[in-house]
Amino acid sequence: MDDLDYIPVDLSPEERAELEDIRRRKGVLLQEIQRLREELREAILEVEGLETSTEGSKTLQKSRHVAMGRKKFNMDPKKGIVFLVENELLRHTPEDIAQFLYKGEGLNKTAIGDYLGERDDFNIKVLQAFVDLHEFTDLNLQFLWSFRLPGEAQKIDRMMEAFAQRYCHCNPGVFQSTDTCYVLSFAIIMLNTSLHNPNVRDKPGVDRFISMNRGINEGGDLPEELLRDKEPRGIIPLENLSIREVEDPRKPNCFELYIPNNRGQLIKACKTEADGRVVEGNHMVYRISAPTPEEKDEWIHSIKSAVSVDPFYEMLAARKKRISLKKKEEQP
Repeated sequence: MDDLDYIPVDLSPEERAELEDIRRRKGVLLQEIQRLREELREAILEVEGLETSTEGSKTLQKSRHVAMGRKKFNMDPKKGIVFLVENELLRHTPEDIAQFLYKGEGLNKTAIGDYLGERDDFNIKVLQAFVDLHEFTDLNLQFLWSFRLPGEAQKIDRMMEAFAQRYCHCNPGVFQSTDTCYVLSFAIIMLNTSLHNPNVRDKPGVDRFISMNRGINEGGDLPEELLRDKEPRGIIPLENLSIREVEDPRKPNCFELYIPNNRGQLIKACKTEADGRVVEGNHMVYRISAPTPEEKDEWIHSIKSAVSVDPFYEMLAARKKRISLKKKEEQP
């Protein structure tokens, strides 16, 4: 039996919570190790399959530079962009850089947020181009962020203001001003944080959430149906989760959210009961059935693009990958 699987009966609640956190991080680390193995296997197959022609060498070199540029961006966003531009992998225009960040392939969402929040003129233009790539027409404010909000208050303010303006442009007449959209967006972010944070015992209910947002619409109240109807039935944080298609004889077009290499760990989720109480979920797997195969594919694609991994483990995974490749090169 693994030492982490044993729970002494004399542990305090705080110590039990710390042990559960260690278990979670261990599970994520095992997941990253498995992903590294798969990536290494794919990389070896890709290298072996390349032709020895000049064109093949250029393709390999470009792929390496792109991968290096992404790693540099995750460590230092500005240096990463400079590297990609200098190697002619990215044009130094707000539109091209915004597209690169919007696609987000291999990019850390926290690093994206830090870059977009910078206050120099060029970064502000990139932020505006990035915001314009989002289509919010007829969508409520509870959309999946394509980045993580940075830690600095001034950066957060610039980014939230830009997104509030974009949302109001896509949905004229919903709010009296962008300030209303700004404040409500923050309220929703804080609500989501409280609902799925196990350390927050006093979970806000619907009535409390409505009360907290009275008077924000230029001194008036937002319609209650706007706040109630858009409230999610439940929340499943996507950090460190994976998704897969499954066959279910009782339901069509199924897919599952799960924790790779899970050893009895529950997914950190919550749901709202009929009486307004918010309770934590108790599932290791969430199975979802889509109406059509097309919608199933869209769900899978959207969720995959929104899944994030703790940046600490991303850095650790990158280091382990370099070690593995180095050992491979040293073998006779």
